[in-house]
Amino acid sequence: MEQDVESPISIRQPKLPKQAREDVTKQKCTKRKVQRYVRKDGKCNVHHGNVRETYRYLSDIFTTLVDLKWRFNLLIFVMVYTVTWLFFGMIWWLIAYIRGDLDHLQDKEWSPCVDNLNGFVSAFLFSIETETTIGYGHRVITDKCPEGIILLLVQSVLGSIVNAFMVGCMFVKISQPKKRAETLVFSTNAVISMRDGKLCLMFRVGDLRNSHIVEASIRAKLIKSKQTKEGEFIPLNQTDINVGYDTGDDRLFLVSPLIISHEINQHSPFWEISKTQLPKEDLEIVVILEGMVEATGNFFWI
Repeated sequence: MEQDVESPISIRQPKLPKQAREDVTKQKCTKRKVQRYVRKDGKCNVHHGNVRETYRYLSDIFTTLVDLKWRFNLLIFVMVYTVTWLFFGMIWWLIAYIRGDLDHLQDKEWSPCVDNLNGFVSAFLFSIETETTIGYGHRVITDKCPEGIILLLVQSVLGSIVNAFMVGCMFVKISQPKKRAETLVFSTNAVISMRDGKLCLMFRVGDLRNSHIVEASIRAKLIKSKQTKEGEFIPLNQTDINVGYDTGDDRLFLVSPLIISHEINQHSPFWEISKTQLPKEDLEIVVILEGMVEATGNFFWI
């Protein structure tokens, strides 16, 4: 009696990386405290030391002021305005003192440089009125004082420059979309799992606001130490992680949460890292999301 014998069919399995090829038992790994290169809030954990050419910060004073914290920024603004008001107030008082205006306060026939300027306090108030263009009308400059007219022109021009500088710096700091970036959230954990027959590193990203992010794109970097063939040791080597820049999947439409996937193939930096070796590796993945705020048109990155 003949029996049906099934002939074995050899199915070619896709080539998988080292993580999937190894069959190991699960081991309980204790978490190691690793110093992060980029913190969870997106700030780089890098402190510059031994910087000798500090004058380069002053060469770009506007960017330096923008990068300062709010409390230092406001302190500098108050100090600049106060110093300029006091400086020009002192000069107005010196002009009145040298011309003898302070000795003829009750003389109706005397033509002072500035009417109703009777001391340093009134000179300081006149300096504030001049630089801020308030002009209350009680203290006014006369046409009998050419040095006062020149000083008035200098203070008006310098005051306009200071106002433009300070207001511009304040506007840039206010318009920075740092708070908008806080409404973009990433998944707490990244997973390595099979997807469409391929081993992939995956994580999710979502937008909490209803306003869309225009031209959103994402990229990832692997931060890991490396030793070259010549023996050079690179402590923080950066390697690109392909999250779809060759297929266009790195350009996102963040209407709903999306899963970002990286295929672990021969070109992946994770290809030679085994499953048992992965928890022991001293590496860090930095994900950078860039885009433009729809409401303001400001560019941001997180």
